Amino acid sequence: MSNYLSTKSISPADRLIVALDVPDAALAKALVSQLGDAVTFYKIGLELFMAGGYFELLDWLVKNGKKVFVDLKFFDVPETVRSAVRAMAGSGATFATVHGNQAIMEAAVRDKGSLKILAVTVLTSLDRGDLDDMGFACDVDKLVLSRARRALETGIDGIVSSGLEAPMIRSELGQKLLVVTPGIRPVENKPADDQKRTVDVAQAFNNGADYIVVGRPIRQAPDPRAAAEAVQKTIAGIFS
Repeated sequence: MSNYLSTKSISPADRLIVALDVPDAALAKALVSQLGDAVTFYKIGLELFMAGGYFELLDWLVKNGKKVFVDLKFFDVPETVRSAVRAMAGSGATFATVHGNQAIMEAAVRDKGSLKILAVTVLTSLDRGDLDDMGFACDVDKLVLSRARRALETGIDGIVSSGLEAPMIRSELGQKLLVVTPGIRPVENKPADDQKRTVDVAQAFNNGADYIVVGRPIRQAPDPRAAAEAVQKTIAGIFS
């Protein structure tokens, strides 16, 4: 077993976050109802935000006993980010993401209340070639570690990071930050998949993830509930 396995007091069932990346709130509610008690934690992002009914969906999830990860990646002048986080703090959400420099992260934690703020390190859809295009001269792992260190310094609760970089983060920073790992692929990536830096469920947790985010492998499965239950069984085995 990896030395990087999470030691935080988190219910195994809560360690799976299902991404509700669907076109509208009605479809999101239908999927949540289909998954039932197999899933306790959901991520709602930009697609649903633009579709309308976002905050009504957030409220519906909370009232139905679900935890919510608001993935809107707040990125703006620091005071605007601070105001956005302050407004989100009373929503009942558990996590919210920010994406930016140290001043933005510092602003995000000032009025967050019980809301946990996660800083995005490097999107799992990016690889070395993409970073070159964006003007970053350093390697992916160096950029991730630099952003993780800054997040810790500013009082951010955790980071969103690929499972490939999680061992490096744990080695350098220990268990101080929450690590949420998207880009989970229980099977080999399909050619059309936009996620490049991926790991499977067991590898993610053994590499140091506290939570994993799973989207298409559950949503697009022939039986989404059975797919979610299979992931939960794997997680329960890891943390038993």
